Amino acid sequence: MDNKELLKQVKETAGEWLSGTYDEDTRKEVRRMLDNEDTSELIDSFYKHLEFGTGGLRGIMGVGTNRMNKYTVGAATQGLSNYLKKNFADLPQIKVAIGHDCRNNSRFFAETSAKIFAANGIKAFLFDDLRPTPELSFAIRELGCQSGIILTASHNPKEYNGYKAYWDDGSQIVAPHDVNIVNEVAKIKPDDIKFEGPDELIEIMGEEMDRKFLEKVKTVSISPDVVKRHHDIKIVFTPIHGTAVKLVPAALKKFGFTNIIHIPEQDVVSGDFPTVVSPNPEEEAAMEMALKKAAEVNADVVMATDPDADRIGVAVKNDKGKYIIVNGNQTALLFIYYIITKMKEAGAMKGNEYIVKTIVSTEMIAEIARRNNVQYFDVYTGFKFIAEVMREYEGKKKYIGGGEESFGFLPADFVRDKDAVSSCALMAEITAWAIDQGKTLYELLQDIYLEYGYSKEKMKYIVRKGKSGADEIRQIMDDFRAQPPKELAGSPMELVKDYSTLVAKNLLTGDERKINQKITSNVLQFFTKGGTKISVRPSGTEPKIKFYFEVKGELKSREDFDKAEQKADAKIEAIMKELKL
Repeated sequence: MDNKELLKQVKETAGEWLSGTYDEDTRKEVRRMLDNEDTSELIDSFYKHLEFGTGGLRGIMGVGTNRMNKYTVGAATQGLSNYLKKNFADLPQIKVAIGHDCRNNSRFFAETSAKIFAANGIKAFLFDDLRPTPELSFAIRELGCQSGIILTASHNPKEYNGYKAYWDDGSQIVAPHDVNIVNEVAKIKPDDIKFEGPDELIEIMGEEMDRKFLEKVKTVSISPDVVKRHHDIKIVFTPIHGTAVKLVPAALKKFGFTNIIHIPEQDVVSGDFPTVVSPNPEEEAAMEMALKKAAEVNADVVMATDPDADRIGVAVKNDKGKYIIVNGNQTALLFIYYIITKMKEAGAMKGNEYIVKTIVSTEMIAEIARRNNVQYFDVYTGFKFIAEVMREYEGKKKYIGGGEESFGFLPADFVRDKDAVSSCALMAEITAWAIDQGKTLYELLQDIYLEYGYSKEKMKYIVRKGKSGADEIRQIMDDFRAQPPKELAGSPMELVKDYSTLVAKNLLTGDERKINQKITSNVLQFFTKGGTKISVRPSGTEPKIKFYFEVKGELKSREDFDKAEQKADAKIEAIMKELKL
C-alpha cells in the first residue's frame, strides 16, 4: 500500500471516530489531528488496530485505533466477554478478576472494564487499588475465575498503558484463545460495547487476598534457618513508583528479614515516574537512586521491581566495592542454582522435576539442568509460554523454576506469570545463604561460572517507531533470512534456526531438522562452531527489534573473572560491528 492510499484509509477510519458514538473530547482530538498538515500523528494513531502480542494489548495512550483509550480497551473487554460467554456457556456464573498498576488511566480502564464485564452478566472481582501482576494471576486461581485482566504496560515509559488477558489457570492467554479473542475483538463496533453494568456484579477485593497471597509467597522459602541467622542483612529495595511498594516489603518480613532500606522518593506511587525516565529495572538509570543508597549503607543486596512487579532487578557489590546490576540471565542462574542445590541437599529430588527457560535466555540454565538430571524446556519469549508448559505437566511433573533474560522469574506454581514479589524474597534468602558460606552474592555468581562454565550475554535493540519503523524492522528480518552471516568473530556459522518455518539447518553439513515448537514465531537464531549464539526478534510489545548475544569463555579462578569479562565484551563488540549494529 502506497502512502497516498494509506492516508486515505487512515482518514476514513479517523472519520468514523467523529460520529456521536464517541464522546466530545475524543471527537475534538480527532478533528485536531485531521486538520494538522503533518499527518504522521494521524497515521500512527489510526493505521492499524492494537492486537494481542506476547504481552497482550499495549500501546501509547491517546485517541485512535492504535492507541490505548476507553474505546480500544472497551472493545477488548467486550470481545473477551463474548468469547468467555461462548466458551463457558454451561456455567451458571462466569467470573473474572481485574487488577491494575500505577499508570495514568489504569484505574479508569480497570473500572471501565469491570462495568463492561458486569453489563455482559459476568461477575468481576476488582482490586480496591493497584496490585502486582502476580497477585492478579494468583487471584484468578484462588477465586476459580475463568479469566482475568490487568491494566499495565509493565516497564514501558509513562506514555504507555496496556491490557493483559489471562485464562482460568492464571496464565496469559495463548493459542488458540489469543487468536480467537483477537477475532472476537475485531468484530466489535463502538455501538456493541456495553459500558454500563450493574454494581452488584462487581465485587471489590482488598487485604484478604493480599493475606492469602503472602501466605503462599512464604512457602517459597527453602532455608528459613539461614534467614534466621542472617535476618538483618541490609536489603535496599525500590518499587520505582509501582505496585510492589507494600507487598515486597511485606513478603520480605514474612520470610523473616528485618532490615529493609527504602528509597522514600520512589515509594511514591505515580504514573508519571517522576524520578526516572523509564521505570525499567534492566536499565542502570532506573536503579541509580537505589545504587547510591546501597553505597551509603553498604547494602548486601539491592532489588527493584518494575511498575506491575513482575520483573526483578538485582544489584550486588563486586570485588572492587562497586554496585553493579546483575543481568536477567545471571539472576535466573542464581535462582536455578540455589533451588536445585538446596533440593539436592535436602534429598527432595524425586526425578520428576523440571525447569523452563526462553529460547533467547542463556544456555547456562540448560547446562545446570542437564548436569543435575533436571528436565528443561525451551519456549518462546513471553511468560505465557512458560505457563503453557506448566499447564501441560500439572499433576505429572514438578515445576521448580522458570525464567527469561528480561528480568523475569517464577519460583513457584501458585502464580502463572513472572513474580517479582516471590522472587525478591527468595533472592534475599539466596543472599543470606551466600553470606552463611562466607561469600557475597557476587562471589556466588562467580562460583557458578567456575562450576558450570563461563558465558557472557548482552542484548541490543533498535527502536523504529510507527508504520515506517515496522516496515524497516520487517526488512531487517527479511535480509537476515536471505543472507545469514557465514562467520562471526572468526568462527564459522554452524546452525541457523528459523522459528517462522520451524526448521534448523546445519550450514556445515546441509542437514535440516524440525524445531520442536507448537507454533511458529518471527525469530532467527545463529550458532557458531565456537559456541556463540545470536537471537534476533522483533518485540511483541514495543517498536523494537532485539538482538541477543551469548559468547562462551574460559574461567579458571575468581581472580580471572575480569579478564574473562573483558574478552567476552570485546568478542560481542566485534560481532556487533560485523553485523553493522
